[in-house]
Amino acid sequence: MKIIWFGHSTFRLEFGGKIVLIDPFLTGNPAFSGDPVAAAEGATHILLTHGHGDHIGDTVDIAKRTGAKVVGNYELCLWLANRGVAAYDPMNMGGTLDQGGFTVSMVRADHTSTMIDGDVFTPLGNPAGLIVRSAGEPTLYHMGDTDVFGDMALIQERFRPDILIVPIGDRFTMGADGAAFAVRRYFEPKVVIPCHYGSFPIIDATPDAFLAAMEGSGVQVVTPHVGTAVTVGI
Repeated sequence: MKIIWFGHSTFRLEFGGKIVLIDPFLTGNPAFSGDPVAAAEGATHILLTHGHGDHIGDTVDIAKRTGAKVVGNYELCLWLANRGVAAYDPMNMGGTLDQGGFTVSMVRADHTSTMIDGDVFTPLGNPAGLIVRSAGEPTLYHMGDTDVFGDMALIQERFRPDILIVPIGDRFTMGADGAAFAVRRYFEPKVVIPCHYGSFPIIDATPDAFLAAMEGSGVQVVTPHVGTAVTVGI
């Protein structure tokens, strides 16, 4: 599995002939200086953790341009359909959807999920984490935006993720200490990739505190440069 981080919580996964974008916040992402069209080229699927603007991002434009299927919670998918997204596959907490070559499972996250447009607040379902599984590939768990919660133990027991994508920026998600606590307490991953930092000035600028908190854990922490691919096997 090839993984490219585009800053904040935006990732591109390439495996088994699929190109999967997670939370494609490209335009307006302070951490991303590349070409949004190039970053999304060839996308087959878009997976969304929740309905904040810094996670929905360029979803509508990408879906219209590439025909990528959008997978997200029911309310969010219908909201996007009303904005011209033709291919979408709604789900909700506890569900698992077969996307042809991989599955997506939706699990709990502790956060909010509301689109704010001026003085109009539109609730867009519950926030979630996403489990991506494909035969012969590592199991990946993108936590979305979340705090640590005890049911992470059940997620580990059920899915046993090899790759964790973990928010560490604090203020709106776990900070370094909370994220390291979650990884150490509940999971046995091969690789941890921190995200949701280094973008907006009101969240942590670097992963340094998380790296320090993970020292001695025996877990490989990968901090890819924005736009640079890393490859993870099993």
